[in-house]
Formats: sequence, structure tokens, C-alpha cells
Amino acid sequence: MRSRLAMAGAVLAMLTSGCAHAQSRADAGPGPIAVYGNTTTFEIAPVFVAAESYYPGVATVKMGSVTNLVGEASVPGYGSEGVADVATNAETQALRYSLRNPDMRIIMTVTEGLYRIVAKRSSGINKLADLKGKKIATISVTSSGYFTQKMLKTVGLTSDDVTMVGMRLPDMPKALADGTVDAVAIWEPEVERAAQAIGSDVIEFSGKGVYRELFNLNTIAPNLADPEKRRKIVTFVRAIIDAAAEVREKPARAQELVSEHSKYPLDLVKQSWSHHAFIADWTGDLLDVMEEEEAWLARQDKRTPRTRAQLATLIDTSVLEEAMAMKPLPRRK
Repeated sequence: MRSRLAMAGAVLAMLTSGCAHAQSRADAGPGPIAVYGNTTTFEIAPVFVAAESYYPGVATVKMGSVTNLVGEASVPGYGSEGVADVATNAETQALRYSLRNPDMRIIMTVTEGLYRIVAKRSSGINKLADLKGKKIATISVTSSGYFTQKMLKTVGLTSDDVTMVGMRLPDMPKALADGTVDAVAIWEPEVERAAQAIGSDVIEFSGKGVYRELFNLNTIAPNLADPEKRRKIVTFVRAIIDAAAEVREKPARAQELVSEHSKYPLDLVKQSWSHHAFIADWTGDLLDVMEEEEAWLARQDKRTPRTRAQLATLIDTSVLEEAMAMKPLPRRK
């Protein structure tokens, strides 16, 4: 009888210890998370705020991209060493890198980048069709290149009808002002700087209804299959949801963080702010956008485009669903 009681007591002690250990782990929080993205972009603003004020652990945000998820070389000047738990990029780069890394997963859209083309009236440009034969500063292998060809298509033009000029982002405003190019099609704030550089000579063509960048949070399937990593990722997504709500209502701190990280003047950040929608959600048409953009990329690469079903495997909606089921996280600072 005594031996049975002793055994029962031992089992109870083990169970109590196990529960205490599990509770201790829960109380300890989700643990540190490594986040990579282009820290000079405005689209990353909710990520900065989430890391600083909402994630209940240490969240480091470093310059990088989805290359840090999959172990590929970063774009010179826009990367740093390290392995990401999550990374931000436009859908264009997710499509490019997932071709060789099919385990990549898009888990939420953080921000919609509302693109535009600014051009010089003095170059004879009064309507979009007048871009025919002109030089456009853009980066053809990015979302801005895709946006440019989409805009041209609305007036019956193709990329063959213009000259796309690649250059460093900071050089674009000066190139427009001195006549090296006739138009600029790029993300903020360089397009705002370009518009300011030519003053009253500017004419603007909005991409509304044609294309907007889907700036997404990405990870890889093995991270989501690991319970500890998944917990961190789901919690960070919840943090982004809460941070984005703050950014929409009270953008001041987000604007300061963007200015600090990008080194752009705060006034310029504020002037460009309205060209972004900080949604932290799904747009409803991500797969449609990816399918059309995949066909464009496949033509560039001279390969067969992936099917809609293949592209659908790159989107994992479960993480956002779990994050939305969580209670809002308290603001830490």
C-alpha cells in the first residue's frame, strides 16, 4: 500500500513539474525572432512598430530580404548576413526566389504600395501614351518594372516602346531634372523626390486600378512545421496586426522609425506617406496578381509559367488566421 502511495506521489510530482515547466515556457514568451527586409522602404513601417512596441520578446529587424530565408546571395547594398525567421518583400521577389525554393510561404500582406509614374511635361508628355519613345528610370526586375509595363499596356504600349533605364535609386530625381530620363517609375520616396526636383514641370500618372505592390511577410514551410518557430511567427504576425492599426490611426512613431532607418528626412517621409495602405491582412486578389505576374516573369526567363495550383501552394493563410484569433497584444512602449 505504501509503495503504491509513494508511486502515486512520484507520478503526481512529475505531472506537477511538467505543468510548471510548460507554464514557465508560456510565461517566458515566444522568444527572439529574426526579421529581415529592406529597411529603407516605407512599406516596412508596421514591422518596425511591431518589433519595437508589440512583440513580447526580442525582435531584430535587419536589412535583407527573402534571400535570408532561403540562403541565397543578397542584392548588393540591400542585404546583411544572417538567417531569417520571417522576411519582407514585394510579391515579385517571392515569385522569383520561390522558383528555386518552393518551400517559401507568403503568410500575410503587410502593406500595399500605391505606385505612380512622374514625368516631365517639357519632354512632350501630357498623357500616358506620350511615354512612347521616352526614357523611364525604373528597376525592370522588380515590382516597379512590372508596374511600368502594366501602365504602358493600358494605352497599347509595351516595354519595347520605351527605354527603361536602370540606375541607383538616389540618382533618379537628378536624372529626371537634368533630362537624362523623361520619367521615373519607382517606389516612394524617390518618386516624390523626383516630382519635387522638377516642380511645376511635373505630370503624374497614378497606378490606381492598374497595379499596387503587395508587400508581404514571408517564411519557409520548415519554420511553420517547427512548433517553437511557428509560435514566434504567429505572435509576430499578431504584433504586426496591432502595429498596423496604430500606424493607420497615429502614424507619428512609424514615420519617425522609417526616417531613422532609411535616413530620409522626416518631412519627406510624411509627404510620401499617403501612397501606402498599411493593411496587415489579405487583399483577396493575391493569387490573381501572382498568376498574372508569373506569366510576365516566365516570359523574361524564357520558361513555362507555373500553374495557378502551383502558385497557390506558396500562400499559407493559417498563420494569419491563428494570429487573428489571438487577443490584441499590449503596447510595451
